[in-house]
This record gives sequence, structure tokens and C-alpha cells, in this order.
Amino acid sequence: MRKIRVLVVDDSATIRRIVADAIAASPDLELAGTAANGRLALDRLQAARADVVTLDVEMPVLDGIATLKALRAQAPRLPVLMFSSLTEKGALATLDALAAGASDFVTKSRAASLEAARAFVELEVLPRLRALGSRATGSQAPAVRLAPAPPPSRLASRVEAVVIGVSTGGPQALEQVLPRLPRDLAVPVLVVQHMPAMFTELLARRLGTLSAVAVAEAADGMPVLPGKVYIAKGGRHLTVEGRATLRLDDGPPENSCKPAADVLFRSAAENWKAGVLAVVLTGMGRDGCSGSEKIRAAGGSVVIQDQETSVVWGMPGAVAGAGLADATLPIAGVAAEIVARVERGRLPGLRCAL
Repeated sequence: MRKIRVLVVDDSATIRRIVADAIAASPDLELAGTAANGRLALDRLQAARADVVTLDVEMPVLDGIATLKALRAQAPRLPVLMFSSLTEKGALATLDALAAGASDFVTKSRAASLEAARAFVELEVLPRLRALGSRATGSQAPAVRLAPAPPPSRLASRVEAVVIGVSTGGPQALEQVLPRLPRDLAVPVLVVQHMPAMFTELLARRLGTLSAVAVAEAADGMPVLPGKVYIAKGGRHLTVEGRATLRLDDGPPENSCKPAADVLFRSAAENWKAGVLAVVLTGMGRDGCSGSEKIRAAGGSVVIQDQETSVVWGMPGAVAGAGLADATLPIAGVAAEIVARVERGRLPGLRCAL
């Protein structure tokens, strides 16, 4: 199996060198080239034959957003990992990049030494390059056999809350799900998207402008209301108290994530039991798998995004491989499935009060 070829685009010579050295030291990665700005990257794109591109958001000559848009005209499906600064300006630009077709992002390390910067690249950048490049090189995990369909009684359970876990490719996936939910959805929707704090606030605002349902970043003590979407705050786990109140938890990361879908899913299972519908969308890793098991054990149901429409089929693939998925759907069909399951067991026009 061939190596994943990476084109590194950044105006910082130091960052280019650190990332290039890390790639060269990895047996499954290969440096396809480097570029100091977007114009040079576009000029070298065809010759580089890259499987993945790392792209800095802020660059001279041609910035990351303009480069990405031009790159998408040449290579619509080429995975792109954006490098962003942990500032409001950087967060806004990153969300713009994700909307324009970037696959994932990582915030630049504020490491105090070269050793710390190299460790950051090993921990945060290289796993993303492997996950994003796996489809192109044929190293992506094969499709798994799904569990048999659950008994009809499970499918008939009345949904009282929807919980969503998503990571890599999440903002694009959420933009295909939340705007398709009706304003009068009879249940609350709680979402864990793996992002830093500043990013989740801006993501909630952006999704709110696109959706009929109200969307807000979750805050401690906020009431849980039907027809409202709550985005977990970056850097805090999201839980529910007595079905009625949101709580932010500063406990340790789970699955190297904070917020973690597993934390939310467990809390939802404890509170709503069989009334939980879990939705696991595109993302790296296994977050959401053990929580889905808790939801299934409580009588709830689990829907996952399919492999073909996922940027990375890690999270939903783990759920499928564990035999926990009640349904596997392309992203375009997820919202309709949520609405259908919420409406099942309710009279037309009737909305529940929590």
C-alpha cells in the first residue's frame, strides 16, 4: 500500500520544516512538496500529486480561503487540512474555509519550544493527515457488516430527545442536517462537535442563521426546550440534569475529546432512557461508540452516517462495527430520519412539553 502524499502550504518556514520533518519520519506518509503561499501551491498542485493538502488560513499573496476556492475548482475532492490561529478572526476564517470545502482544521500550537511544536504535530496533525488521506490510498477501513435490524418495538419507541456526535467534517454535515429540521420540532437536540470554545460559539451562530430551529451554544443552567438545538461548548462536557437543565462539566477529556459525545450520550440515556435518539456523524476516532451502547441498553435507538458521505468514517464506523446502528444513512437523509422518528407515536400537530 503506497504512502499518503502531503503538500504543506504555510508562509512560516519554521512550520513548513517541522511538518515536513514529521512527515518524512513517518513510514506511511510522504512529502509531496511545500509552498510558502497559495499562489505557489496552486502552481505546484498538479505536479505534487498530493493526497492531502495542509493549508494555512493567513498567508500573503493568496490567503487560505482564496487558495481553497481555487483549489476546489481543480480538485473538488482533494482533502484539505486548514491551519488556523486560536483567535476570533482565525475562527471565523476557519468556519468560512470549512463552508468552502475544507475537510478539517487544526489550531496552530503556541508551543514554547521546537520540541513541543514537534510533539503537537505528532499528536494533532499527523493523525488527521492519515485519516483524511486514507480514502485516496486505499487504506481506509473497509465497510463493516451491520447488526441485524432491531425489533419493531425498539423502532416504535417515542423519541423525547435527539443527541448528535460529530467531529471531522462536522460543520458541513451539520449544515445538511439542522437547516432541514422544522421550527416546531417536538424535542430538543443536543450536539457535540469537537471544536475549541471560541469556534463552537461562532458555529452555533452560523448554524442559527441557516436554520428554522433556534440554535445556541450551551451554557450551564440553560433550560432544555423542544424545538431548540444546543451546541456543546468547546472545552466543556455537556450533560443534562433531570431532563430540564443543561450542565457544563469540566471533567477530564474522554477519547482525547472535550466535549465528548460519550459523556453527553450517557447523560441522555440516564435521563430519557428509551426516549433517546442518538445520531453519530462523520468524525475521527471512536467517540460516541460506548455512549451509543448505553443508549441502546436503555432502549433508545442509534442512527449513523454512511461511509460514502462521511469525510472520515471513524466515529460512525465504530458504532456500526459494534453492531449498535439501527439505521445507516447518507447525510442528505439524516434530517428526514430524525423528523420521522420524532413524529412517530405523536398525533399530527401535537408537540410535547418537557
